[in-house]
Amino acid sequence: MTRPRKLAFLLALHFTFLLGTMPLSAQQKPAPNPTQTPKAMPPEESLPPEEDESIIPEKVPFNPMESERSIKVGNYYWHKGKYRAALQRYELAAKYNPSSAEAYFKVAETEEKLKNADAAKIAFQKVIKLSPDSKLAQEAKKKLGVKG
Repeated sequence: MTRPRKLAFLLALHFTFLLGTMPLSAQQKPAPNPTQTPKAMPPEESLPPEEDESIIPEKVPFNPMESERSIKVGNYYWHKGKYRAALQRYELAAKYNPSSAEAYFKVAETEEKLKNADAAKIAFQKVIKLSPDSKLAQEAKKKLGVKG
């Protein structure tokens, strides 16, 4: 075999191998049958909208140590009289540890200070739900006026 024929043979063999390993979507598709009607393309509105990353809630990993740290920083702000800053830290603590009755109790107390009675009530109810037999739950029940 001559060198050009050998090269042509190897190239043909290579492309045959490649076509055999390609997915069907990448290979040539058969020509459409003219008697069949083409599938209608879905309208643009049926596609899901692009996600706006600014409205996606931040995902906070479970981290009890960071929760405790946030409570301590919140306590610092609380004693300084900076209740909004304290509330942000207590809410962050509750995000880091969603089962922390202490964090929700602190949120509730701060919401009371900020005159947000509805938010405080929700947070106190969360404390009672998380830890019904604790001292914090007893305090929350007193604040809510619940007997038991």
